[in-house]
Amino acid sequence: MKKEQYDKYYVPEEEDKDVILHNKKGITDLRKLYRLEFSGFLRAQYLLLEELTETTKFNVLYIKKIHHLALSHIYDFAGKLRHVNMAKGGFMFPTARFLPQIMDDFNKRFLAPLPDVYTNEEDLITDIAKVHAELLYIHPFREGNGRTARVLANLMAAKQGHDFLDLNKIVEKNFDEYINAVQAASEENYTPMEKIIRLVF
Repeated sequence: MKKEQYDKYYVPEEEDKDVILHNKKGITDLRKLYRLEFSGFLRAQYLLLEELTETTKFNVLYIKKIHHLALSHIYDFAGKLRHVNMAKGGFMFPTARFLPQIMDDFNKRFLAPLPDVYTNEEDLITDIAKVHAELLYIHPFREGNGRTARVLANLMAAKQGHDFLDLNKIVEKNFDEYINAVQAASEENYTPMEKIIRLVF
């Protein structure tokens, strides 16, 4: 796999990653659309960083907010769970019709228990890894799943006074390992993602 194949998300991509989705701007140039999406996620991340406090709660509504802030100027589906089934390289993401229940379970099991303050760095790394891997495995949105997950990981770190994660290292050195770590989440194995997060922490 070549690095440039993954410049858009830095995560496992949809099979139709080169298809231009219907958008509000009527954009037909893929590079222009990518730039607009990128600027949207950048803006969303810093808007949410300004609002971040020690009591900020990361939940499904917050994740939808990230997605909506980033893409609502481009897509009608911004902030909404996908209604189509998706796969990458033969790996099927969870079926679309089950997403509301899956996201509810994700919220209860992984997001609701997150503490406001961590007493040690290892617990924070573990929680970021679990949330990141599960969110990427669930793939809740039609577009922008990887970037939404990266913004959330950055904000989880920032809430504890840590710098944003250097996730670009994943593309440069550990991308295949990253793909395997996402797929491992389907079996509730988060050790591979913990290793990745530790590398970029």
